[in-house]
Amino acid sequence: MPLLYSSIRSLPLVYRGKVRDSYAVGDDKLLIVTSDRLSAFDVVMNQPIPDKGCVLNALSNFWFARLAHVVPNHLTGIDPVSVVAPAEADQVRGRAVVAMRLKPLPVEAVVRGYLIGSGWKDYQCSGAVCGIALPPGLQLAQQLPEPLFTPAAKAELGQHDENISLAQVEERIGKDLAGRMRDVSLRLYAEAARYAATRGIIIADTKFEFGLDAQGQLRLMDEVLTADSSRFWPAEQYRVGISPPSYDKQYVRDWLEAQRWNKAPPPPDLPTEVIEKTAEKYRGALRAITGGDL
Repeated sequence: MPLLYSSIRSLPLVYRGKVRDSYAVGDDKLLIVTSDRLSAFDVVMNQPIPDKGCVLNALSNFWFARLAHVVPNHLTGIDPVSVVAPAEADQVRGRAVVAMRLKPLPVEAVVRGYLIGSGWKDYQCSGAVCGIALPPGLQLAQQLPEPLFTPAAKAELGQHDENISLAQVEERIGKDLAGRMRDVSLRLYAEAARYAATRGIIIADTKFEFGLDAQGQLRLMDEVLTADSSRFWPAEQYRVGISPPSYDKQYVRDWLEAQRWNKAPPPPDLPTEVIEKTAEKYRGALRAITGGDL
């Protein structure tokens, strides 16, 4: 059954985000449950998307393992089923991890490889993306001369993240840590993009989140290279000048844009067709990237 909200009673609830619910496992670990909630325009929809949480969890775990040589991550390897009451096992099986409790950095590490979304709008207005000047004459969805690190300050739940400069990141977390975050993010994107290309997938852009462990070591956390945090395009359908189809929630956004809705809660109910098509796009992302199913 789809899981809209988890209800783990055997552990204290720490935080309920747009998609993930976090529970304390002792003082130094978290149980992170990925629900089937979907948010669009920073508003959580009323209906769950079947299998979405399990797909996101499987994709993240795939990438955490594949990219562990670049930077350590927050996974502990502890079976989530082992830390909850037996009656709660179905809420965590296949959709949860037990992670280290880190000190999150207050910055999202966004990497853009192609000119799309807010980057395209920015470029049309200013000839730059997040203050980084680009050559004139670039087209929609065109590959950038080199991937750009365009960080964003994390906003409160329901608010929009704010694009900030590298200098502003340095002010928030220090110059050395900001530089490492940038370098690691660009390397993660480059390695992931190379692998995805062998699967016929273009990673247009993505965002990473990092935290510091008890020893002050930088670790990759939250989710990584999922259809919620990235734009995945089928390479065979990619054309410069058009917005390519993608394995993400763009289908929901497009439907919502056509509704009479002010993008504030409560959202309109999603039709069955939109729910089913979106669920299949998420499952398609898992198949395309990993070659497997749930």
